[in-house]
Amino acid sequence: MTGKSCFLYATRLLFTSKHSSGKKSLLGAMICIGISLVPLIAVLCVSDGMIQGITGRIIGLSTQDICVIHNGLNESTADLTAFEKYAEEIKKIEGVKQIFLEVDNTALVSANNYRMGASVRAVEQDIFKKNQSFTSFFSLIEGSFDLSGDRSAIVCQKIAQDLYLHAGDKITFISSNKLKNNIIVPKTATFTVTGIVSCGYQELDALWIFIPIKAGFSFLPMSSSDFIVKVQTDDSFSPQLMKTKHYISDYDYSADVYTWNELNKSQFENFSSTRILLLLIMLLIVLVASVNISSALVMIVLERRKEIAILKSIGGTRQGISFSFLIMGFLTGIGGLTIGLPAGLFTAIHINKIIAISEKIINLFTKILYVIEKKDLSSYKSIRLLDPAYYLQSIPVTIPIKELLIIVGGTILISFMASLFPSLKAGKEKPLDTLRKL
Repeated sequence: MTGKSCFLYATRLLFTSKHSSGKKSLLGAMICIGISLVPLIAVLCVSDGMIQGITGRIIGLSTQDICVIHNGLNESTADLTAFEKYAEEIKKIEGVKQIFLEVDNTALVSANNYRMGASVRAVEQDIFKKNQSFTSFFSLIEGSFDLSGDRSAIVCQKIAQDLYLHAGDKITFISSNKLKNNIIVPKTATFTVTGIVSCGYQELDALWIFIPIKAGFSFLPMSSSDFIVKVQTDDSFSPQLMKTKHYISDYDYSADVYTWNELNKSQFENFSSTRILLLLIMLLIVLVASVNISSALVMIVLERRKEIAILKSIGGTRQGISFSFLIMGFLTGIGGLTIGLPAGLFTAIHINKIIAISEKIINLFTKILYVIEKKDLSSYKSIRLLDPAYYLQSIPVTIPIKELLIIVGGTILISFMASLFPSLKAGKEKPLDTLRKL
């Protein structure tokens, strides 16, 4: 049998109008593969976009590519002028593209009779213009990105909500001050909220308050503050990053130098392991769906034993018959991909709308249950499928071409492997034994 004749026989078995339970099972296997691919592709695109979105915010808004940290006062951090001079020397090191100065500490913040702890970041006054990540990721909720005043503060949205703050309100910072006789006394300072911002990730929005770096040097306790030069390079994921880190360490042995992935190692390992686990579960679903191809082809072999016997008796080869059934399995896998790939991409692209609609439907039915059970609707809290405290408020979606090609190739390979046993069985059919039973 030629390749063309094998292909014609395979398509005849697939598309013949004759009633066949095996063909229906094969069609069902094709649909199952398509359906199983939808969550696999959606999870791949959404998880990649989510991880990249969170990673980009943590790198751009928190650590930059490299952090050069001094704990407490020394020659380099004695005052703002010395700190700026030190930072300029760091900027001259090979691989450093841009630097951002910062003084970090924690403080108790108070407003409207509410109190909470917060991470106070004393930054350069033009940081929201100078740092492209700040410009890209921070959205203005109220007020402006103005840190020009000595007592101005920009507050992240979650803290503003917890303290019931609005632009123009006063906020009091309470920290500690160590006197010469080692007595620790409280130190307070009042700032005006000039802006409320959000980065779209509530875990970060619950942490930060920004004040001018001059105010940080005058208000924050210097002995317990972290003086940080945050370094931006050309590529956060380049192997050159470690070389730049070593250059900085060689320049200043007294500083603690960390790359962004060292500072956030546990968090990103958690992201990666969760993503791999989800993809593995989805892949197992595809594998189980592909097994249906094997059972469907076995049924077709049993139904077509007479045809196979006649083909063999007029010159059909064992290899040709087996190849025909392998083509059927291959075409079934292609058909599943034709269904699942566009459906999965459509689901991924519109995932935010799908989640929003699902939340509305779930909340509607839950409220109906509240009414039926005569519960107080005023105590009802809306259900969120993805809590913004742990996820991005809007899920970014990426289309990973390489991974999608792997899925396409893997699905075809699994379909081929599932077809192998029944195809070999079809090729081993003995025409004489079959024809004697007729």
